[in-house]
Amino acid sequence: MSVALVLLAAACTNTATPTSEGGGDTGSGEVKNSGVFVHALGGEPESLDPAGATDGGYGNRAIIQVYDYLIDLPPDSAEPIPMLATEVPTLENGLVSEDGLTYTFPIREGVTFHDGTDLTAEDVKYSWDRVMTMNLPEGQASKLSDVITETRVVDDYTFEVEIARPASWFLTTVVYSPPAAIVSQDAVEENGGVVEGEPNEFMTTNMVGTGPYRFISWERGEQLTFEKNEDYWGEVPALDARWEVSPDNSVQVLGMQAGDFDLIEPTPQFVTELQNSDNICFDDSGFLLEPLHLAFNLNIDPRELPDSDTIPPDFFHDVRVRKAFNYAFDYDAMIDAGLEGFGAHATYLPPDVLGSDPDAPKYSQDLDEAERLFRESGWWDRGFEVSILVEENNPTFTPVGLILKDALEDMNPEFRVNVVQVAETQFDEAHSQTPFPYAMWIKNADPFVDPALFMSTYFHPDGEWGERHGFRNGYENPDLIASEIDRAAFSTDIEEREEIYHELLALLYEDPMWIWAADEANVQIFQCWVQDFVYNPLWVMPRWAFYNKAG
Repeated sequence: MSVALVLLAAACTNTATPTSEGGGDTGSGEVKNSGVFVHALGGEPESLDPAGATDGGYGNRAIIQVYDYLIDLPPDSAEPIPMLATEVPTLENGLVSEDGLTYTFPIREGVTFHDGTDLTAEDVKYSWDRVMTMNLPEGQASKLSDVITETRVVDDYTFEVEIARPASWFLTTVVYSPPAAIVSQDAVEENGGVVEGEPNEFMTTNMVGTGPYRFISWERGEQLTFEKNEDYWGEVPALDARWEVSPDNSVQVLGMQAGDFDLIEPTPQFVTELQNSDNICFDDSGFLLEPLHLAFNLNIDPRELPDSDTIPPDFFHDVRVRKAFNYAFDYDAMIDAGLEGFGAHATYLPPDVLGSDPDAPKYSQDLDEAERLFRESGWWDRGFEVSILVEENNPTFTPVGLILKDALEDMNPEFRVNVVQVAETQFDEAHSQTPFPYAMWIKNADPFVDPALFMSTYFHPDGEWGERHGFRNGYENPDLIASEIDRAAFSTDIEEREEIYHELLALLYEDPMWIWAADEANVQIFQCWVQDFVYNPLWVMPRWAFYNKAG
């Protein structure tokens, strides 16, 4: 069984050439913060522990800098390459069994953790078993436990894993995922060990991996500092690194203009403010593979809703209501104003992913059709008030809610929409609760190398959000959707998978559980003195180890 490539090579390569949108030439001006790569980000990790980092949270962005995985994704491809494993398992090299259920990983010798201990296959087994044993509700243990049936140490430098069913996506979406990062067994055992259902306080705020960066310190609300690992088994980074916590968008813009930051959040709105600034470059090739979406909750506990909400628990059980919301949303306004033109109309799979289809049906604003559906469902005359949860000060997420609010309230004065903006920590806390305490919320999707986990996470009636949001309460035929998603996930025939996903795109369009607001373009914003800027959209963020500075 060979690994299925799921992105076109062109879409997966984001090697930046500074564009004419930048105000200065490449490398001009005095280089600031010599010796340190400074990355300004809008938040800080909820946890530094691979067992506790939330799906899509900032913790994943630190993990990818400090920890190694068994395999890696290079800057220019979706094809996995060796990392802590010396070979990528395939049928051809004999490291994947004929039935596709057993993967053997030869472990690289001579690798040391940041605490000075040696890496062995026992550390690999310990790392994966630890995540599944802890099974933290905020973590991502299910990415491993939903697939893996057994892990084994064959010898000091050979690790084996068995999976429940053949899965062409196992390497790129399970082995290469935050909870699969390899941690030091000695460091964990010396600092609290493993307790089922409980986070490890030491690992929550410390990192002990084998990666190109050592974690040094975390000043809450201010910065995280990292030092290049001079003992790294691979190429040692050219620069140390600092993560500046900068939730204020204006601070990020001013910091870039002053040269204090080398790289900032990929936010389209920043381009307008920075495009005439000296020495700032942009890379807007491809898409982030993180579609912006608004969720419908079909598993509402009315006791948890804001007091102002008047909708009943089964409000979104009616497909006519869900469709009416989709027809009411102004997708063009989201792309033109919300994303400053850096976006595209979305289908239910990101562009260029296996199974995506630019000709698949997609919603566009149709207020007449929205009104018809609201009248037919009985809500036009009755009216409603409903709240949407979103992270505050997020220039990309918030417009989704405001655009929907404007459209619905302009349609009918009996419709009221409250866009509730809360701090990221509050949003993440609500995001981890079951039942979810709001009828709707806004975020961007997590990037998946393969559509199998994307579909399972966001559309399967028994998947992560399907179960939590009660999709079985709304889907006309939940068993059909479940079986088709499962069939595509475990097929090893690329053409068959492609055909199934095309069918699913049509099914999900007719039975929507989300407003898929836009596909967001990749807009990386960096100082022109950053040399050889590269970025793969399948990374959770740019990797500092690849960069150097001119001068």
